[in-house]
This record gives sequence, C-alpha cells and structure tokens, in this order.
Amino acid sequence: MKRKENAQITEQTELAPGIWSLKLRTDMASEAVPGQFIGIYPKDGSRLLMRPISICDADPETGVLRVVYRAGGAGTKEISSYKSGEDIDILGVLGNGYDTEAVKGRKVILLGGGIGIPPMLYGCRVLKKHGIECEAVLGYADSNMFLKDDFEAVCGTHIATMDGSFGTKGTVIDALNEQGVKGDVIFACGPMPMLRAIKSYAADKGLEAYISLEERMACGVGACLGCVTKTVNTDHHTHVKNSRICVEGPVFKAEDVEI
Repeated sequence: MKRKENAQITEQTELAPGIWSLKLRTDMASEAVPGQFIGIYPKDGSRLLMRPISICDADPETGVLRVVYRAGGAGTKEISSYKSGEDIDILGVLGNGYDTEAVKGRKVILLGGGIGIPPMLYGCRVLKKHGIECEAVLGYADSNMFLKDDFEAVCGTHIATMDGSFGTKGTVIDALNEQGVKGDVIFACGPMPMLRAIKSYAADKGLEAYISLEERMACGVGACLGCVTKTVNTDHHTHVKNSRICVEGPVFKAEDVEI
C-alpha cells in the first residue's frame, strides 16, 4: 500500500563522483520488489515535489532499504548532504516492478546502464533467492564502476565502458555480443537510447524483454498524468494509448511501449 512515512538514515556514502548510496530503516524494506521505487522529499520547503529514486536493495530482516542515486539537481544534491541518524520523509512503495515469478525455469540477463544499474542489483538478489539463473551486464561511462563488487558477489557480471577502460569498449549490447552472454529473458534499466537498442536486440533475437522507463514525476501515484509513455494498447485509466510510468510502469514489456 502506498503511503508517506518518516524513515531514518542508517548510512550515506559517495560511491563515485556524484553517485550516492543511501540506506534507510523503513517498513517498506519488507514490501519492495525489484523495479519499484520510492519518492524522497527534500527538507527545504521551497522544493515541494518528491524525488523518485529506484530501489537498489532491500532487506526485510534488518528493515533496511537502499537507494543509489545521482546528485544532479538541487533536490538530490540536498538529499546527498543528509547524514546518518537523520530522519526524512519518503513515499512508497511506488510503481510496477519486474515479475520475477513469471521467469522461473528460464535464464535472465540483467542489463543496467549508468544510473539504471542500481535496480538490477536487487533484481539479481531476488532471482537468485528464487533459484533463477541470471547474469548481469553493466554499462559505465568510465572506470568509476559503482556497485561492481556488489554484483560480482551475487551473480556472473560483465562490464562495458564507453571509454574502453575496463571490459568491452562500448555499450551493453556490445558486451552481450563480445562476451557471448546468452539467456531467455531480459530485464533492463538505463537511458532511453540503450532501451531502444535493447528493444530492437530482443526483437531480433526472439527474446522476451522487460524495460524500466524513467521520467520526471510530480505526484508518483498516477493522479497528475505528468509521466506517460505511448503504448500499443489502450490504457484502462486514460482510455488512450498511453500508460502512466509511475503506476503501470516503470517496468513494461518492451514490445508494449513505443519508445
């Protein structure tokens, strides 16, 4: 159930320049599924809207939920200044995540690019917990490979860097081809050009693909219709060929969205 909650920061660290890991103690840690996100409210009263951030990890036993985000705008830069022990308001759990139950008996390839990498870690953990085979292919700009060690501790991990400083030079698609990664289903999150390439790749290879879309959001609960994507089917809420990324998404079957 979506709700606003006051959560305590247990840890905040900078993983790479401008990339921050934030751990929160919250009951939402026992509810989250891979691909979902939370909204974090800055404390500055002049910034009214929540900042949507994908869930990187969640531990129901300890009650700790982790997000990894880029401090790019004023709101996220403010959030990156918060310290362990402080309280913050969050909204969650939001969105429609990856259906890990539906892929049992098949091998999943997790593709993450840039700040789309963090949610793939939680996906990997849950898949492994359910006995589902998976491998991760991660795309970075350079050698600042945040979360690389976390992934390698959980599943087979392949790396692509745009500058060629590590692994395959180029994109996650280049790494898939060069490193011979095979699977039956794709879970992906990353920048739009990457997702378009993955949609085309999956269609060419006859693979089922699920992609997580990103968009600026105001409410996060589907009321404002500020975050929509074109779809091939008519949405039951808007009665047009659009879906709300914050509710019907952010995860969609690749063939169902026009990107």
